[in-house]
Amino acid sequence: MSSRARRKQIWCVQPLTPLMEGPDFNMQNQEGSKKESSWEVIREWFRVQKSVPGSNNFSMSVYGNNISLAKRQDLRLLLGVLGCPLAPIPISNHPISHLHFKNIPITSAANYIIQQYLAATGCSKKHNSAKNMYTSGVVKMIRCETEVSSGKSVRTLGSRSGENGCFVLWQMSPGMWSLELAVGGNKVLAGSDGKIVWRHTPWLGTHAAKGPQRPLRRIIQGLDPKSTARLFGKAECLGEKRIGEDDCFVLKVAADRDAVIERNEGSAEVIRHVLYGYFSQKSGLLIYMEDSHLTRVQSPDDTVYWETTIGSTIGDYVDVDGVLIAHQGRTIATVFRFGETTIQHSRTRMEEEWRIHDVVFNVPGLSMDSFIPPADIFDAENANTISP
Repeated sequence: MSSRARRKQIWCVQPLTPLMEGPDFNMQNQEGSKKESSWEVIREWFRVQKSVPGSNNFSMSVYGNNISLAKRQDLRLLLGVLGCPLAPIPISNHPISHLHFKNIPITSAANYIIQQYLAATGCSKKHNSAKNMYTSGVVKMIRCETEVSSGKSVRTLGSRSGENGCFVLWQMSPGMWSLELAVGGNKVLAGSDGKIVWRHTPWLGTHAAKGPQRPLRRIIQGLDPKSTARLFGKAECLGEKRIGEDDCFVLKVAADRDAVIERNEGSAEVIRHVLYGYFSQKSGLLIYMEDSHLTRVQSPDDTVYWETTIGSTIGDYVDVDGVLIAHQGRTIATVFRFGETTIQHSRTRMEEEWRIHDVVFNVPGLSMDSFIPPADIFDAENANTISP
């Protein structure tokens, strides 16, 4: 295990651009010379989808090229949306206070639910204080069809296709994590040293997340109950809702206005980012999580809105050294595009199935040095401080 704990990575210095959450539409070829911003190539993505043979006539050579390009871009879309999304708000570093369960006012309902969750997962016990964590697992990402509506008719573009992959996740408190995800011959790297959140893809290089430091969504969807509890520590309790066969309490957290403004980039403006957690009344465990992310993109022709909704079913909790860890889940994401002045809209649906193979606490040799960001992050920051 010690050989796994410390790893060496070789990074290529590339221009640093802001990390855009939601659909990542910078689908340029790696050998291309022009680097467009992530929102300027949305039309290109739809053009490729529409050019795949179905209603038009193409030669066999064009047919093959378009199919190959569409599949490559579909995979990049999948990795951009489902690969390493972040939660809407930072995790508090303060420990969750223990509440008395008698005579709790209604305003403290969320705190009571979180305390029940900590007890159900075994994290309320004093001896469960892991310093770090290693997780490995497998994923299957599925890109489904895109529905395009013009108001009078609905067209379906693309086809259902899937890719298998695997991931390794390292975590260390407070707020340090590192993810390696490989799917369909592409590898996505992401991490945080507790101050900077970054992501690296072969087609876009290295990106730094704007706004406050926020946790990886994969961590809070059943892998680290304490991080989940801290995230929902100041949540709003919305009441009850039934998920499948379980009656659940619903907790809500949302990024405040100042935080979403920090995440704006150029013509892309983040409107809101909200996360809902569904905790089973019977078991006390988190069994479903859904977040909604809305971005407005200004253009000379129209104002376009992109709403990304990600819902995750969480289950198969297994005891690992006294802590219940979710070992299986399924995520369904929907990217909905609509404009202010046009009735045309589109809806793309994608899925991810994931399963955990290995979880290890207190990995020997894992230290803060294991979470140092790539060198080009700091090179870009220094360049920004010099330039006007």
